[in-house]
Amino acid sequence: MKEQEIVEFLKKDDEEFRKLLEEHHSLEGILAEMDKKVYLTPEEEVERKKMQKLKLFKKDKMAEMIRDYKKSKGIH
Repeated sequence: MKEQEIVEFLKKDDEEFRKLLEEHHSLEGILAEMDKKVYLTPEEEVERKKMQKLKLFKKDKMAEMIRDYKKSKGIH
């Protein structure tokens, strides 16, 4: 089973995974909009850094869930 197939399965079967994925995509969009600005205020820069860290946390959590799924199914 390929990783993309696992992602698709988890999107359908696991509410937590689906929520993480949706939040990750939402943060991606917000960060893309922020990156279009020529200048960010110091407050916006702090907020941008927080969003980047949160996005990375969600990505890491999804990767952990994928690894756990592979391990539970004996997939390498």
